[in-house]
Amino acid sequence: MDKGIKNILIVGVGGQGTLLTSRIIAQVAVQMSYDVKVSEVHGMAQRGGSVVSQVRYGEKVYSPIIKKGDADVILAFEKLEAARMLDYLKPGGMVIINNDRVDPLPVMSGKEKYPEDIAERIKGLVENTVIVDASKIAESCGNIKAANVVLLGVLSKAISLPEAEVEKAIQEMVPPRALDVNLAAFREGRKLFTV
Repeated sequence: MDKGIKNILIVGVGGQGTLLTSRIIAQVAVQMSYDVKVSEVHGMAQRGGSVVSQVRYGEKVYSPIIKKGDADVILAFEKLEAARMLDYLKPGGMVIINNDRVDPLPVMSGKEKYPEDIAERIKGLVENTVIVDASKIAESCGNIKAANVVLLGVLSKAISLPEAEVEKAIQEMVPPRALDVNLAAFREGRKLFTV
């Protein structure tokens, strides 16, 4: 991996705000004069299927794709999605997980069971795991849909993205009617990460 390049893998299911989050992170990197590449895989996003976004930024980024074993951070909006992508995490990398459960189709149809202790198992595998009740925090800020921005707050503090730059990007990317709730959710997320 090139020195100085930050690789962030954002995973979730359709409707959780993964794509908006990746675009906000990319906007922050642009504001900070980094070269940025973003890749998005939507799958069956409209039906609650997996959504994966890859954001890479640094002095010079040639490819938008994060190779297995190269992600600095996996930002997971759902527990099972985090588990599915662990092989992308580099040694010593960080996993930030929303303590949320969204049943995939095989679970909804009764063909498979959702692993009950999945977040704890991830924590056992990855020392640097942060589990956040982002949906509850977002709800307390005024809208459960702002859980993505709570997670963005945690991430921004964990990887030292300047608060003012992230807030500026949020102001550019989020509709005015949802701005206050999103800024509040972002600030609450930042408070959750302590070194």
